Amino acid sequence: MLAGEKFQKLVDIMARLRAPGGCPWDREQTFDTIKPYTLEETYEVLDAIDRRDWSGLAEELGDFLLQAVFYAQMGAEQKLFAMEDALDAINQKLIRRHPHVFGEESAETAGDVKRIWGEVKAAEKKEKGREQDSLLAPVPRALPALVEAQQIASRAAGVGFDWDNAEQVLEKLHEELAEFAEARRNASHEELENELGDLLFVLVNLARFVKVDPEQALRRTNAKFRERFAYIERKLAERGKKPADSNLAEMEELWQEAKR
Repeated sequence: MLAGEKFQKLVDIMARLRAPGGCPWDREQTFDTIKPYTLEETYEVLDAIDRRDWSGLAEELGDFLLQAVFYAQMGAEQKLFAMEDALDAINQKLIRRHPHVFGEESAETAGDVKRIWGEVKAAEKKEKGREQDSLLAPVPRALPALVEAQQIASRAAGVGFDWDNAEQVLEKLHEELAEFAEARRNASHEELENELGDLLFVLVNLARFVKVDPEQALRRTNAKFRERFAYIERKLAERGKKPADSNLAEMEELWQEAKR
C-alpha cells in the first residue's frame, strides 16, 4: 500500500471515530480540547529525535499526523475546511515559496533561500491584505518564551537590527552579566527578573550567531543532567543510600565519576 493510500486510510478511520456510533471520546473533542495533545505529541517527536530512536520516531510521527487529521475532520464536519484544503495549501505554498526550484529564481546559499522565502511571504500577505502593523506581530505571544525569543530576534535581524558578529554579542552578554550581578545586590525581585530576562535573550541571540538551536541545546543538557544524576542515584543505592542521605561532597565526587 502506498503512502497516499495509507494516509487516506487514516483519514477514513478518523471520520469513522467521529461518526455517529463511533468513539464517544473522539466525538466529544473540539479544536480547543485537542490543542494540549498537539503540543504533547510535538515534544514527543523532538524527544525521539534527541534519543535517536528512529523506530520510536516513526510511531511518534504517526501520532503527530493524527493531530492534523483530527483537526481537518472537525473542520470538515463544521464545513470550515477539509483535509484536501490543508494539503492544497501546503503544496501550493511550497511551490510558490521555492521559485529557485520550481521557477526562474536562483539561490546559491541557504541565506538566499531564506531571503526569497521572506520576500514571497511578504508579497502573499500584501496580496491578501494582511500586512501587519509590526514586523513582530505574526510571532504568537503564546509560544514558549525561548521559541518566541528566537523568532522575534530573527525577524528583527532580518531587517538589519542586529549585531555584526558573535564577538559583539559576547560583549553584550558580559554587559548583561554585570547588570545582573548588580541587580542581585540592590534591585527588587521584579528588576532582578528583568535583568535575567535580558541575559537569556542575549544568549538566544548568541545561539543564533553560532547557528545552534538553543531549545535543542538545552534539551541535550537536560538529558545529560538526567543521565549523570541517575548515575549518582545508582551508586548511592549500591551503598544503601539515597541522595537525601548523602552530602554535596559525595554527590559531586560521583558526578565527576559519571562525567568520566
